[in-house]
Amino acid sequence: MHRIPTKVRHVRSVGPGQVRLLLLALLVGLGAGAGAIVFRYLVLGLTRLLSGHADYAGAGHSANPLVPWLGPFFVLVAPVVAGLVYGPLVTRFAPEARGHGVPEVMLAVARNGGRIRPQVALVKSLASALCIGGGGSVGREGPIVQIGSALGSSLGQMLRLDTARLRLLVACGAAGGIAATFNAPLAGVFFAMELVLRRWNAESFGMVAVSSVTASVTGRAVLGDEPFLSLPGFEVTHLTQYALVAVLGVVAGVVGVCFSRFLYLVEDVCDWIWHRTRGPEWLRPGVGGLALGVVLLALPQLYGVGYPVLGDAVDGRYAVGFLLVLLAGKMLACSLTIGIGGSGGVFAPSLFCGAMLGAAFGELVHAVDPGAGPAGAYALIGMGAVFAGAARAPVTAVVILFELTGEYSIILPMMLAIVLATGASHLVSADTVYTRKLLRRGIDLEQPSDLPATA
Repeated sequence: MHRIPTKVRHVRSVGPGQVRLLLLALLVGLGAGAGAIVFRYLVLGLTRLLSGHADYAGAGHSANPLVPWLGPFFVLVAPVVAGLVYGPLVTRFAPEARGHGVPEVMLAVARNGGRIRPQVALVKSLASALCIGGGGSVGREGPIVQIGSALGSSLGQMLRLDTARLRLLVACGAAGGIAATFNAPLAGVFFAMELVLRRWNAESFGMVAVSSVTASVTGRAVLGDEPFLSLPGFEVTHLTQYALVAVLGVVAGVVGVCFSRFLYLVEDVCDWIWHRTRGPEWLRPGVGGLALGVVLLALPQLYGVGYPVLGDAVDGRYAVGFLLVLLAGKMLACSLTIGIGGSGGVFAPSLFCGAMLGAAFGELVHAVDPGAGPAGAYALIGMGAVFAGAARAPVTAVVILFELTGEYSIILPMMLAIVLATGASHLVSADTVYTRKLLRRGIDLEQPSDLPATA
């Protein structure tokens, strides 16, 4: 009898190193989740202190009850007061906490071996909370990504981990921050893999997923498990709806690139003006806060992150003209906040701009053909498409919009719009809202690094 040869598959066993790394990923997830909770309440507390409201964006031209004699003009003062506090804090202790945060994390992983200074987490928390609470028209996600990443990096450096594992813990912190902030564990994983690590393998994916899930569970235990947005019913019943979505996707991709370019144009203008005055850098946010206050006085809907306004746009409560005003206003207010030296993310502003664009598009479509679907559905599609055009992270865009709403019916048209937005972005721009900041410093992340690859 002839013996039939068989192939023996060697299975790689899980060793103590992998178990230790798994426990560290879980610990980073806990830290990122706790950090997101603390940061959320810090923003809420400072917003109440500086505006007198939980979220002034939805309060119209109301006065601050703490200083009623100022009336709505308190918005001229709030950004100045906040800037005078966080300006010296950032300049003295952690200059890298200025701006929107994600490029610094990408740079730490790609060029600095995952090393982020420990004080960044604390300084970023305080500076961003002060900036947003004082009216800065930026998001929470950039700060919490940098905070979570700094926690992961600090833990890895304390344990003297090698470069590959240090990078991985940074990505775990970023994933945990996104997961806990948006209650979106899948989006946290894909954000970290697509934008931070920028490499895919099974071990990295598994560790990042553990951290993301842990952070999300931690956040849900305190912040709840409600969907971020409630989407009106939407069903694609005719091919012309896909054609409309395709048009929106291309337009949104171009708007995403315009948002990125305008952001850095305003920053350049602010740099030029401030260098001409030769003022100290720590004073810049306070002085520039007055210009931001003027914008907020005209459009108080731009105060802080602006989630109530975004929700109203999805619900179809604004006219087309005002939606377009809010779109342009958000670009200006966010760019000005970053340009004067503020600290906060650009993820949420890109979602805000996308919601305004999509809602305006949806209102126009609905006026012509009421059967083409509610404007709110187009607002949601616009959110994902503008972010995809700005950041060129299509997988993250699809996943996070699905998790923010819990609505599956929108997935197919949203995927179409996001793919086309990403393609349009590629055609008109060689960089993204994140990589452009680094390219302006002469750092090209597409060039190979001499550091070892991520584990």
